[in-house]
Amino acid sequence: QVQLVESGGGLVQPGGSLRLSCVASGGPFSRMGWYRQAPGKERELVASITFTGDTNYADSAKDRFVISRDKTRTKVYLQMNNLKPEDAASYVCHARAWRADIHYWGQGTQVTVSS
Repeated sequence: QVQLVESGGGLVQPGGSLRLSCVASGGPFSRMGWYRQAPGKERELVASITFTGDTNYADSAKDRFVISRDKTRTKVYLQMNNLKPEDAASYVCHARAWRADIHYWGQGTQVTVSS
């Protein structure tokens, strides 16, 4: 059974940093990543990392966010720097099954950017 559990969200001032963590079980996965969804907006990709370590970032995340994982490929992190009010959203961990087009989602962790 696949489980994705996020942590690390919270309230931060503009310009601040947060590090999100996602602990996954039930893998392996071909790709893992982070999406975010703000109220009234569609869910959007923030960053992803493949099994082989290739990364992909949304334009809004480039140069500010870094996705990484541990050696076991069961933990994925999102280091977010220079946060802006428009980064506020629920950040959801995502994983794609190893040999099937099946997608799994965590419950999300809330990020609030406000002074």
